[in-house]
Amino acid sequence: MDFRLTEEQEMIVETARRVGERFGLDYWRKQDAEKAFPAEAWKAICDAGLGGAALPEEHGGGGLGMLEMALIIEQLAAAGAGSTVGQLFMINPIFGGVSISRFGNEEMKAALLPKIISGEINCCMALTEPDAGSNTLEIKTFAREDGNGWRINGRKIWITGVEAADVMLVIARSKKVDEVKRRTDGLTMFLIDTKREGVSFAPIEKLGTNTLSSCSVFFDDVRVEQEDVIGTLHGGWPELLDILNTERIVTTAGLTGTVDLALKIAVDYANDRKIFGGRPIGSYQGIQFPLAQAHAENECARLMNYKAASLFDSGLPFGSQANTAKLIAAQACAAATERAMQTLGGMGYARESHLERLWRDCRLFRFAPVSEEMTLNFIAMHDLGMPKSY
Repeated sequence: MDFRLTEEQEMIVETARRVGERFGLDYWRKQDAEKAFPAEAWKAICDAGLGGAALPEEHGGGGLGMLEMALIIEQLAAAGAGSTVGQLFMINPIFGGVSISRFGNEEMKAALLPKIISGEINCCMALTEPDAGSNTLEIKTFAREDGNGWRINGRKIWITGVEAADVMLVIARSKKVDEVKRRTDGLTMFLIDTKREGVSFAPIEKLGTNTLSSCSVFFDDVRVEQEDVIGTLHGGWPELLDILNTERIVTTAGLTGTVDLALKIAVDYANDRKIFGGRPIGSYQGIQFPLAQAHAENECARLMNYKAASLFDSGLPFGSQANTAKLIAAQACAAATERAMQTLGGMGYARESHLERLWRDCRLFRFAPVSEEMTLNFIAMHDLGMPKSY
């Protein structure tokens, strides 16, 4: 097992680092304060070939893999963006790019992938519902047959990036639960434009990740056609899982990069700040131990994420690794940002230290895109062979 990066991967890391440094801490603080989509940064990321690194070459992508994407996101997060940069890759190369490249028809690929890769259009995915949450199989949004197409009715919640999106991946029931043999049957994915008649949305006020809106989305007799179906009609569940598990990989990469950034801010301050006889506070074990613990946990999460990405790139099962990595990374990031703030004392609470934004943003990922509790359920059932607990 070789943990060394290839020369090409080293070049990708360096490119991502340089792009990230162009949009450092001050840029992201401004976008957060204005609750503004980071359009300039995302365009620069795409212009550098980073947004489409893992998408097919024939449509303008880099033809690389999820491992390279994880490396890119880590660098961008560590340069100043923090964990929310993973969401930019989540909505575009994952919800848009992976779903279309793996499950879309040829017309869909030709029309949309080049624009996603170039940053010309943005994407989002409408999955979560008020009464379903993590229990996707209980979603109520329904696609009713109507001639040669369907009419979608329902409501989604906590949908990321709708306001900036041009296309939306919608997951709906196309057959009622009592019409199928298994609850996993009867789900279909549709790809529609966000301006389609009958689609509306309302922003949700929230604590952090302010550069990407979160919205409730409403579908009122929205017309969809045969060409809007992506993947298998009535059989979208296993295809959706591939999308959701790659979502875990980009989320984790954003978190591990954020830990690197938070620890750098804390260590730089601790090594420079001198009190009680002129010794730097970084020499005290009360400061060192929590930061070292977060670093150790982060390194474990990073390696597990690389394993998940490598397995995906090899066409092998990767769900357990992706979920484990995300669990540990979210916990390490929560600890790192909290302890980094504590290291700076009162200044850690000030906006100018940037830590409060990193802390606010990463808090989301202890329950999204899947909660710690549901992740532990998954590990217990799938990795340990324990009975279902819910």
